[in-house]
Amino acid sequence: MYDKLFHPKKVVLPNGKVVLEKRSRVPFILLIIIIVTYFSIRFTDFNFKVLVTHIGGFFTIIGQMIPPHWSYIDKIWNPLFDTLKMSLLGSLIGAVLALPFAILSSSNIIKSKIVVAVFKIILSLLRTLPTLVSALIATFIFGLGPMAGTVAILLFTLSYVGKLLYEAIENVDMGSFEAMESIGMTRIQAFRYAVIPQVLPSYLSQSLFCFEGNVRYAAILGYVGAGGLGLIINERIGWRDYSSVGMVILVLVVTVYIIETISEHFRKKLI
Repeated sequence: MYDKLFHPKKVVLPNGKVVLEKRSRVPFILLIIIIVTYFSIRFTDFNFKVLVTHIGGFFTIIGQMIPPHWSYIDKIWNPLFDTLKMSLLGSLIGAVLALPFAILSSSNIIKSKIVVAVFKIILSLLRTLPTLVSALIATFIFGLGPMAGTVAILLFTLSYVGKLLYEAIENVDMGSFEAMESIGMTRIQAFRYAVIPQVLPSYLSQSLFCFEGNVRYAAILGYVGAGGLGLIINERIGWRDYSSVGMVILVLVVTVYIIETISEHFRKKLI
């Protein structure tokens, strides 16, 4: 279509031969980006003047967090452990559940197109559901507290790891799988010995990476009553006690850094 609107440019080579060079798509892409940006600004009422005049307030609050309220650390440990428990348990159960969902979503393993389509749609719907919204729904079902946060993280991990895993399964070399079936193995046995070894390192790596992110997400789930650090962050911000908020953020940053370092170490060994 683009080449029909903008005809290729004729280029004469040194030997006299004429070749056609396609027009660059860059101006067209830039035009689309400018149009999308313009309408985004119109619909969101984004205003640079407001941003410039109010951005100082952000740094004022950051300044009030320094130095942090060191004695407040005694009240952080329990919410911090709640956050870590939510992240660990939700990530673990979500990653385990992702395996059967990924298998049932893999078109090269499951012959029924209906089953594959249904499970891909389920994973897609779970991915489109923001974690905060799923945590809010979970609080109505399971009540306030870490249980709701764990369920929200579980659903996010299931959708995230499940999608990456079924894509990995669909791209494996099926030669060994078919060979094992031809010698009399069941599809489950062939999957166990031919496909699992190919996708296991990436599956474990993605699960660890997801756990890293879940620690950060879990820290804000307290805003909707799902427990953890978000609960005391919300409470301290409400009281304008920014030095205590600074202490909570400092503890969270150190915790996330330690988890990321350990996780990265193991992920490098897996890949």
